[in-house]
Amino acid sequence: MAIHENRWLVVAGAMIIQICLGAIYSWSVFVNPLKDAFSFTTTQTQAIFSLALAAFALVMIFAGKLQDKKGPRTVATLGGIVLGAGYLLAAFSGDNFLLLALSVGIIGGAGIGFAYVCPIAACVKWFPDKRGMVTGFAVAGFGAGAWLFAKVASGFIDAYGLSSAFMYLGVIFMVAVVTGAQLLRNPPAGWIPAGWQPPVSNSTTAVAMDFEWRDMVRHRQFWMLWLMFVFGAAAGLLVIGILKPFGIHSGLSATAAAHAVGVLALFNGAGRIVWGATSDRIGRKNAMMFMFLLQGVMMLALIKMGSTEMTLSIAAAWVGFNFGGNLALFPATTADFFGTRHVGINYGLMFTAYGVAGIAGPILAGSVFDMTGSYLWAFVPAGVACFVAAVISLGLQSPQHG
Repeated sequence: MAIHENRWLVVAGAMIIQICLGAIYSWSVFVNPLKDAFSFTTTQTQAIFSLALAAFALVMIFAGKLQDKKGPRTVATLGGIVLGAGYLLAAFSGDNFLLLALSVGIIGGAGIGFAYVCPIAACVKWFPDKRGMVTGFAVAGFGAGAWLFAKVASGFIDAYGLSSAFMYLGVIFMVAVVTGAQLLRNPPAGWIPAGWQPPVSNSTTAVAMDFEWRDMVRHRQFWMLWLMFVFGAAAGLLVIGILKPFGIHSGLSATAAAHAVGVLALFNGAGRIVWGATSDRIGRKNAMMFMFLLQGVMMLALIKMGSTEMTLSIAAAWVGFNFGGNLALFPATTADFFGTRHVGINYGLMFTAYGVAGIAGPILAGSVFDMTGSYLWAFVPAGVACFVAAVISLGLQSPQHG
């Protein structure tokens, strides 16, 4: 079979990798066990989560540049090894907060950063005809992985304890990510899908499609997208980090609250596919505007929706669906605006917004709760930020060279 007929194998590899990487979004199932076993504060548990997200985003800059040179397979393989090693080290951390922050937070987050960009960069090159949709598929596994590993991790914790749970997860991550990485490859130079014609453009516009990162960061469009990404991702990550303890605090059982974590994860995955495909039809700008408006509404309503399993599940689905859209729309828009030749490093830089959001959102939630005993004044500013992002999206337009 000719190489161009195998491009869906790249998507399969992407899904395998992303399912494992998405386990970080099931972090809230670790929060209460860490508090109960080791007397960690809510802020400490969220600091580990934030460190993982920040390391993820920062390492992705280097990983994006490296995969542009070495190809996606090598760098994703490295990511699987580092991620697995981080969780294996966590198995020996006991009640040592700093060691757990280093292992799951910094090392585990770095592993995610190495592996995450590779499937996205490969897929946008293989699917210029379906860029939004395939980007959604490429990252949908991240959301689905959170649903799967929320159940797996909870089962491991209940049956074997925290240390063994980290060890088993480390083995699973290392084996699966390295396996999925072997399916990744870049298309041959100049390759296009059979029967597809690139959009008609003059030669000047064609050259303008590929920006090096130094040129990209000089354009206001980059900073508009970056700020929107911070606001949208912070709202979603805030909820992801505290969803289960928020449900318990609101009066639900641990089982009911954990169910909401799974619901959020499934809709997180679905939102990546649906928003990505929708943006192919109505445009990235319109998709972003609607997505941010919907998320802002729910962030303001969320404080009243934790008291029943049904309402919390609805809120979790809503937040997850719209949060997932960020992870499809921003890589696709980065490729649209700044080209695919340097998409690894370019999206790596764009993704630093996620790292900032990963610190701001969860730490805001943890510190507000520790100070006030409520999450209200974390949800309100997150909702306002989403409305601001919707307004910014109205001014988006493609950049011009020079």
